Amino acid sequence: VQLQASGGGLVQAGGSLSLSCSASGSALSTNIMGWYRQTPGAERELVAVISRGGVTTYGNSVQGRFTISRDSGENTVHLQMTTLKPEDTAVYYCNARPLTAASGWWGQGTQVTVSS
Repeated sequence: VQLQASGGGLVQAGGSLSLSCSASGSALSTNIMGWYRQTPGAERELVAVISRGGVTTYGNSVQGRFTISRDSGENTVHLQMTTLKPEDTAVYYCNARPLTAASGWWGQGTQVTVSS
């Protein structure tokens, strides 16, 4: 599975950004797709994931501000980020995995920087 992410960049606090990720691979391998993020010295944390059936899970810190969606029947997911905060600054990684897998495949990472 190969993942290609796009979007991100620099925005002021309170602003919005979007990320997209497209995956090659089978429907089984990409059942769950989504985003994680990481800052230097910290562990990678969940941002949001979505199943092929549309079930979503969000990290506590982004609940209500970020929205993940998935193109119907496709291996493309979108993350709409609103009301961004400086603490959202991180490298965001796209991930795809089978339904019952603990891990999976990772994209190259894209930087999101929120200035105060």
